[in-house]
Amino acid sequence: MSENKKSVYGGQAVVEGVMFGGKYNYVTAIRRKDQTIEYLRLKRESKPILQKLKKIPFLRGIVAILEASANGTKHLNFSTERYDVDPAEDYKLAEKKESKLTLILGVAAVGIISFLFGKFVFTLVPVFLAAALEFMFPTKTEQVLLEGFFKLLLLLGYIYVISFTPIIKRVFQYHGAEHKVINCFESGKEITVRNVQEQSRLHYRCGSSFMLFTVIVGVFVYMLVPTEPLWYRLVNRIALLPVVLGISFEVLQLTNRLRDIPVLRYLGYPGLWLQLLTTKEPKDDQVEVAIASFKELLKLEEEEEGSAKIV
Repeated sequence: MSENKKSVYGGQAVVEGVMFGGKYNYVTAIRRKDQTIEYLRLKRESKPILQKLKKIPFLRGIVAILEASANGTKHLNFSTERYDVDPAEDYKLAEKKESKLTLILGVAAVGIISFLFGKFVFTLVPVFLAAALEFMFPTKTEQVLLEGFFKLLLLLGYIYVISFTPIIKRVFQYHGAEHKVINCFESGKEITVRNVQEQSRLHYRCGSSFMLFTVIVGVFVYMLVPTEPLWYRLVNRIALLPVVLGISFEVLQLTNRLRDIPVLRYLGYPGLWLQLLTTKEPKDDQVEVAIASFKELLKLEEEEEGSAKIV
């Protein structure tokens, strides 16, 4: 247990389940239609070049984000394909045809492309909205602040609207269950439904916090470059996207390290406030799925550690 506690685990909510990742493995557990729990277990692929990049500040954030997008898509596909199918009819899963794009590029590549497309839209639409009001807010400072305001409005509005759909509401509940399990583990308590439910559904390392930090960091970064002409503004927003992502990741890690320090812990509060939208209080049966996923991961991680020691 002491060795595990030193490790840092991350996770992601999927449809009717939770994915957790460790040093060597990823595990997703989902609740099937017949109420049984099914697992997807994948080895963490360790590519030497990526491991080297992960040690370089600012670059490591970009690598981690793209890697998470690629891997998360695999687990999300697993859950969406199976959660509403009776296990007795699993033969139908083999009959489902993947899209041509997925067949050509692969699931991981599609995940990365989807992330980048969404990020471009999220970054560029506010530019056009702010530019349309340039007659009212002509200075660079006003334009950058207005752009940041529209970006925040777009982020909050999108999350608020989708939260009303039943399936997303349940995903947000599983998101809360994921955080509760991690908080329970990091507190050193036994991982039971009761102990997990006593934990907060918010966590400093959450990707929701990261999204908000990209908005805040973007305002400061964009203050350093011209906003005119419009074409140049659009180009530098795209070119500076890796810079914003890299810095935001470092800010996220910093707030996590400072969370137990009085006064400084408040630096992470904006991200926690956003999680009030992206997480919901889970039910006991949802917590059970999250616990099953996490315990399966711990088992696999211990087996890997044991094999490494023997070698």
